[in-house]
Amino acid sequence: MKLEYGGCTWHEECFVCRECEQPLGSQAFIPDKDEYYCVPCYEGRFSPRCTHCKQALVQGGVTYRDEPWHRECFLCTGCKTQLAGQPFTSQGESPYCVKCFSSLYAQKCSACNKPITGFGDGKYVSFEDRQWHQSCFKCAGCSASLVGAGFFPSGGKVYCKDCNDN
Repeated sequence: MKLEYGGCTWHEECFVCRECEQPLGSQAFIPDKDEYYCVPCYEGRFSPRCTHCKQALVQGGVTYRDEPWHRECFLCTGCKTQLAGQPFTSQGESPYCVKCFSSLYAQKCSACNKPITGFGDGKYVSFEDRQWHQSCFKCAGCSASLVGAGFFPSGGKVYCKDCNDN
C-alpha cells in the first residue's frame, strides 16, 4: 500500500514518525518542515510544559508571570479555586482569588471594616495609617463626602469643616 502527502509518495512502512519511528499510516500526524511526527511525539517535543504539572500544554491554557499553565492547574494558593477567567491578584509569587487575598492581606476600610482590594470599588483614600473606600470617606457628623475636600481628623473619626467648627 502506498501513501501520498504533499506531492510525495511513500511505502506505508516508510512513512514514519521522525521521533518514535512508528508508521503513521492513517493516524493523525503533524508535518514540520520536511519531517513528520505523530501527535504524541510532536506534543512531547514542541509543546510548552505546564509550570505546575509539567505535562504538555496542547491548547488553551493561561500565562502567569510569563509561564504557561493548564487552566485547571492555575489555582488560588489559598482555596484552590481555578483562577482562569476571574479576577485575581498575587502576593509575592503566589496567585490568590479576591476573597482569599482580601481575608489574608488587604487593608480594612476604617469606616466599614471591609477589605480594600482594588477590585470593584477599588479607589480609596489614605491618611496616616488609615484607609477608606472612596464611597466610605464621609464626615462623621453629617455624612457628606470628604473626597477631594478638606477634612479634620478627631480621634478615630473625620469631619468636614462645618461639623468640626460646631
